[in-house]
Amino acid sequence: MTTAPRTRLSPAERREQLLDLGVRLLAHRSLDELSIDLLAEEAGISRGLLYHYFGSKQAFHEAVVRHAADDLIAQTTPPTDGEPLERLRTSVTAYVDYVVANHEGYVSLVKAAAGGNESLRAIYEDARSALNGRLFHGDDAGEIVPDTPAARLLVQGWSAMTEELVLSWIDDSRGVTREELLGLVVASLPAVVGVLGTGR
Repeated sequence: MTTAPRTRLSPAERREQLLDLGVRLLAHRSLDELSIDLLAEEAGISRGLLYHYFGSKQAFHEAVVRHAADDLIAQTTPPTDGEPLERLRTSVTAYVDYVVANHEGYVSLVKAAAGGNESLRAIYEDARSALNGRLFHGDDAGEIVPDTPAARLLVQGWSAMTEELVLSWIDDSRGVTREELLGLVVASLPAVVGVLGTGR
């Protein structure tokens, strides 16, 4: 019986592999539960090797959270074609699905950011900024959101409301279907921006 030769990973590839594993583990655990010991056991490597790659538990947490945030941004990228509201719905649908699939980790990031952890708050704000910034880019973006300071402030509020709606719905849907939730979130953006009026 022959076995396939093992592929030797470069340090960068190995680190990426460990981050992918960390993100998968974080999907169903809080940050506090995501330990060096757990990742080492799951990866089948020593704790020392993990410290070699990440330096400390805090640095490990930050690296995993940033990797997860990058995944969120990538997975919620709207399509380039279609009507603005259709593209928005596609992006919002991906966001809802991501938060459902990674609920524990997402909630712990929100709590850590709100709780004063400056490093994690910066990652959280960077991700929020990237998600919100998409609404102002593209040839048709202005049909939903004009790029003005007032509109950007409103979008920031809409984004916070969307996050709260989705997290509350996951905790207790109260008879609201997923499709109804998506409809509420998508329809609320033009409604909120509509308060700017024609004088914007």
